[in-house]
Amino acid sequence: MSQLDKAPLGKNSDNPNHYSPELLFPISRKPNRILLGITGNDLPFFGIDIWNAFELSWLNKKGKPQIALAEFQIPADSPNMIESKSFKLYLNSLNNARFEDESELRELLIKDLSVVAGSKITTRIQATEAVAKKGMQEMGGVLLDRLDIEVDPSKPADPNLLGVNESFGPIEQCLVSHLLKSNCPVTGQPDWASVQIRYQGRPILEEGLLRYLIGFRQLGEFHEHCVETIFTDIKRQCKPEKLSVYARYTRRGGLDINPFRTDHNSPWPDNIRHARQ
Repeated sequence: MSQLDKAPLGKNSDNPNHYSPELLFPISRKPNRILLGITGNDLPFFGIDIWNAFELSWLNKKGKPQIALAEFQIPADSPNMIESKSFKLYLNSLNNARFEDESELRELLIKDLSVVAGSKITTRIQATEAVAKKGMQEMGGVLLDRLDIEVDPSKPADPNLLGVNESFGPIEQCLVSHLLKSNCPVTGQPDWASVQIRYQGRPILEEGLLRYLIGFRQLGEFHEHCVETIFTDIKRQCKPEKLSVYARYTRRGGLDINPFRTDHNSPWPDNIRHARQ
């Protein structure tokens, strides 16, 4: 029996009516990393998974419902991810819980989620008005989707499609595609994303990279695993001196997940929504 057999994902679930931290379900990062050739604690990258929750609600001490948006940052070196449906059910379990103020709620969220992730997470709760002022912004970079290529979208992602132009010296470049799609490994439901690849090194061959990314359409894997696969494949095949990979996935169940992986001292990306989110 795999660990996912015990997860609520893909099963009928009652809507919780009381605070239930036991609903949170961890998924170990280790098995997928072993498949990528990553063993031990010496990771070839560091980063975060940025989660946004759009359906956070609780009660104040007078019983009046409160609403807000929440951002969670889970370190990439945490032992576990948190299964998304269990995360949603856990947040729903707070709907009838009373708190003195947002600070009390925030401390509870940090405590519960850190226990399951196995590492200290950070979070902030924001009023909808504050988030609305940030607006929307698409990823910057050279758009790969402009390329008029012929591709078989039924073929899986092939790392051998990745390569560099050996005739040129190192450059700094940022490449973007909105055509990343993968599938939930349990339900088979599609997960849509935009991906941004920043690197320093010999120029990556754009047509091969776009074909590679389109190959994820048939893959059944979690968001975090997809980004780590992209990172490790580019690192091995193209050997850039520096590399960062950032994907923003569309929302499902009131949550979106946006993994970021880098191998150098790169600032964390801004958590700004895209039009599709």
